[in-house]
Amino acid sequence: MKTALLLIAHGSRQKEANDDLFHLADRLREREWSIVAASFLELAEPSIADGGADCVAQGAECVILVPYFLSAGVHVRRDLSAILERLAEQFPKVAFRLAEPLGRHPLLIEVVVDRVRAVESSTHRTG
Repeated sequence: MKTALLLIAHGSRQKEANDDLFHLADRLREREWSIVAASFLELAEPSIADGGADCVAQGAECVILVPYFLSAGVHVRRDLSAILERLAEQFPKVAFRLAEPLGRHPLLIEVVVDRVRAVESSTHRTG
């Protein structure tokens, strides 16, 4: 089964903020997934619906929606679930699945520690 990853961020009017998701998509494409699309809930393009359609157009038989969110708030539980249902109705031969947000994943703690240590070891100190 050909699996695609549909990365989903909130979206920003600031291009630089959205570029992080495109960077992540590029890095994941270098791994084991040939179909990886970045998409946004609002304020930026492509939309989640467009990203899902793009995955299907590239031959995906299963699309995993990957929320680039820290917690499972309203956007993840309500909005993304509703979008998943619409995509499943639009493409009935494709399986759509929703991954958990980043939230309490243990590796996220390591990322935070790494960021803190980088500041602690910085020779440029402010304040």
